[in-house]
Amino acid sequence: MSRKPVTMSDVAKELNLSTVSVSKALSGKDGVSDAVRKMIIKKAGEMGYTYTGGKKETEERRHNIGIIVSEHFITKDAYYSRLYEKTMMMLTDAGQMGMLEIIMRRSEKSLEPPALISSNQIEGVIVLGQMSKNYLNMLKDYNLPILYMDFYDEDVVEDAVISDSVFGSGMLTNYLIHKGHKDIAFVGSISSTSSIMDRYIGYYRAMLSAGLTVSDDWRIEDRDEEGDFIGIEFPKKMPTAFVCNSDAVAFNLVKKLQEKGYNVPEDVSVVAFDNFIYAEMSSPKITTYGVDTDALVKNVIRIILEKVENRDYTVGRVLVSGTLVERHSVKKIGS
Repeated sequence: MSRKPVTMSDVAKELNLSTVSVSKALSGKDGVSDAVRKMIIKKAGEMGYTYTGGKKETEERRHNIGIIVSEHFITKDAYYSRLYEKTMMMLTDAGQMGMLEIIMRRSEKSLEPPALISSNQIEGVIVLGQMSKNYLNMLKDYNLPILYMDFYDEDVVEDAVISDSVFGSGMLTNYLIHKGHKDIAFVGSISSTSSIMDRYIGYYRAMLSAGLTVSDDWRIEDRDEEGDFIGIEFPKKMPTAFVCNSDAVAFNLVKKLQEKGYNVPEDVSVVAFDNFIYAEMSSPKITTYGVDTDALVKNVIRIILEKVENRDYTVGRVLVSGTLVERHSVKKIGS
């Protein structure tokens, strides 16, 4: 029986390094220290590896990456569809294979594992959007490289790439404050996802820093325990402005305000988060905090591929910043 040729991946595994590091060392590229390069070259020689620099080595670094997303995100939130599409496109551009699996609610509740995992089709998994703690714990039991995308969990700790929700929501709230607003409400169910909680924290901190009162009546629920959107109920005393946790929520809020006889922004101002299609569709168009989805996805792909090639690689929680996008949904009030 002929002996199987030694690959870069074999050398990397022996040294507990990434295949990328081994490739750089053997091809003479920058990115590794002289000491590490010498160690890699020595080990490769001992193992009988010969660097060819050919197409085969490129193909060996092709990985199957699973993307799992809860049913209610992919069917009811177009923002997550955009993130999924960008992730698949950028994986393809990177020469990798992306595979999507939508987790039905009954499967999430019954802790049924993704078929992509149970059938051993993937080498790493990206979890797109918040899932239950029980389901996340079940995923950990499979001992695959896992990366959370657009959320994190304080109890089920894994590496995560998220938008800077605290800073972004604080920026939106301060924007309203500088426009003269003091009575500002927040729209979002904070127990639903980590991102909504963080956006509430950013709002709350900005209000306290400005010495403004945060009324319990001005934290307005927008979804139920299952994560489904519910009708927004206005408080008895109307604020002069609303900070919404997403553009989709703000879009619906503006329509409801108009149905109740309020003009935006003449009577009430509205700001939102994401800079997605709903902000442009609204009339008036909505001022929002734009998430850099390209940077978000690029970080996700870079990190999950590194985790696949080096099981000890970890980054913690990576924050991706965004920018304020001014449109026509805010009015300056007062002097």
